[in-house]
Amino acid sequence: MRSSPLAERTVVITGAARGLGAAMAREAARRRARVALLGHEKAAMDEVAASLPGPALAVEADITDLAALEDAADTVRAALGRPSAVVANAGIAEGGMFLATDPAAWRRVVDVNLTGSAQTARTFLPDLIGTAGYFLQVASLASIGAAPLMSAYCASKAGVEAFAHALRAEVAHRGVGVGVAYPGWTDTDMIRAADRYAVLRELRGHMPPPARRVYGVDTVAARLVRGVERRSTAVYAPPWLRLAQPVRAALPAVVMRVARHELPRLEAADPVPCTGPLGAGGSADHAAYGPGP
Repeated sequence: MRSSPLAERTVVITGAARGLGAAMAREAARRRARVALLGHEKAAMDEVAASLPGPALAVEADITDLAALEDAADTVRAALGRPSAVVANAGIAEGGMFLATDPAAWRRVVDVNLTGSAQTARTFLPDLIGTAGYFLQVASLASIGAAPLMSAYCASKAGVEAFAHALRAEVAHRGVGVGVAYPGWTDTDMIRAADRYAVLRELRGHMPPPARRVYGVDTVAARLVRGVERRSTAVYAPPWLRLAQPVRAALPAVVMRVARHELPRLEAADPVPCTGPLGAGGSADHAAYGPGP
């Protein structure tokens, strides 16, 4: 591989036990970065770290626990050096009608996805200021167009997009770059778990053909890591998703029209369930900490 700006630099990736986080760790390592993997499931992260070609470290930490994150950051600095790039990728999701969801579980999704991302930035920002580094916030297609039955996830992803925009304006004069990643449907445990529910699968099926397609995790990870190399302000995976930005104001009306027509039919055929945590990452978070008080 050609010389990369990430070579010999420390890159921190949260939510790296599997899926997009693990794939990004592999991509960064291919670019000769020193990779720190943060999140739940130490054994799974150790396995990913051991498979990488260069220096790598797995540190278990709950990203909503600031003290635990600060301890993890100390461990990363001691082992790999000060980070030059941080990717806030960790996230969980649950599906179901808003009124039927457990309020504590709903709040936990927002806490992990939004507060956890902010805690990650708070912990590592001094390092990024010192290294004139880069922070990539992984948002989602859901940041651009919210969908029914995923209210906590959509709210949290819209929140992290706004957080990243605000943070970028605060730290630009300090030499720190901040980007937002907008991955579409990606072949991860979370999406595969959602597809087991007919109502979620069929609602996705009513999206335009390019928007409903599920993309390979390695393809998405490669694009996001290229965004880290380029210190991009926005990274779209697939690239055509940038075309949704100019028309995003019209998307809620389109989604409402589809939902108003399709949800009654789907509810009549099969009651809409509360899914609980979607995917192994969500299950690991629930097992470790539960939905919260």
